[in-house]
Amino acid sequence: MTYRNVVAAVVRALAAETINSAGGNDFEPKVQCAKLKGEIIGKDASQLIDCMVHSRLHKALTNAQWLALVAKYSTHSERKHEAIIHIAKKITSPAPERFRHAAVVTWAIPKLPGAQGKRSTSVLPEAWYVLSNWCDEGRPEPTLYRWRTAIRRNLESMVNDALVAAQEVLDAEGLIENRAA
Repeated sequence: MTYRNVVAAVVRALAAETINSAGGNDFEPKVQCAKLKGEIIGKDASQLIDCMVHSRLHKALTNAQWLALVAKYSTHSERKHEAIIHIAKKITSPAPERFRHAAVVTWAIPKLPGAQGKRSTSVLPEAWYVLSNWCDEGRPEPTLYRWRTAIRRNLESMVNDALVAAQEVLDAEGLIENRAA
């Protein structure tokens, strides 16, 4: 199995830890006639590769790179929140701590289209996305926007660095499709 690109690989690998194969109404037989004894095929093989990629990336990337990817792409709520907290503490900005935290949270859990974000289970209350709620010091709005822009630029840079490192790992493993133009 190969992935289309590094983002697809990272998203699938991070989602692998939230997929639960226990229970459900799986009426298809687990053993297939065409399958060799002990052979893993289909969605089970894809799940196994996703788990191996998760492990490989977690070991190969620095902690900062790994946390940036988890904060941006993970669907595991606890791990995502842990990564957000860690990143918010490490981010450098002249903004107060509460502002930095809110900027990282709203970057990692963006407001989605739809009525009150009902398209997603991981959406924040509307007040989280109001920039003036992030700072009690009465700073001018241009300052708040400048701080938020700088923080988000820094966060995106962290993610881009992590994706470059992940691309190198996945290329070395031969897991990214090579499409000739």
